Amino acid sequence: MLGDFITRIIILLVGYAYPAYGCYKSVEKKKLEIQELRYWCKYWILVSLLTVFERIGDITVSWLPLYGEIKIALLVYLWYPKSQGIIYVYETLLRPYMSRHQSDFDNRISVLKIRGHSVIIQLLQCGYHWTLQIFKHLQQQFSIDKV
Repeated sequence: MLGDFITRIIILLVGYAYPAYGCYKSVEKKKLEIQELRYWCKYWILVSLLTVFERIGDITVSWLPLYGEIKIALLVYLWYPKSQGIIYVYETLLRPYMSRHQSDFDNRISVLKIRGHSVIIQLLQCGYHWTLQIFKHLQQQFSIDKV
């Protein structure tokens, strides 16, 4: 079993740095290859979802033996060209699920955008009023000190 620190470093290198470099090389080619770009897009879609679920998983199952090593193996399986892991997972699991629920996701995202916009406006208004109160208080303090 690897130590937690070493496992995290390996995950960063194997799951993020190396694939990012592969993606960079694909983008910077003289002749763009759409299939290769789609491959890396699929990879990053899955890795972003895994990262979200990892936050929950780390809390609930990180105590399992070899949990970190399993994460490393999964990331390598996804991007390693001979395993075709990314294609299998994307095409058999993620794509069918997302296709069935895409309208639900779009509706929920629209609602969250509207709510988020109103929350931001409220926070800005509160910040504005709070700042005015501070300036009024400071102005009163300076006028009292001068008397």
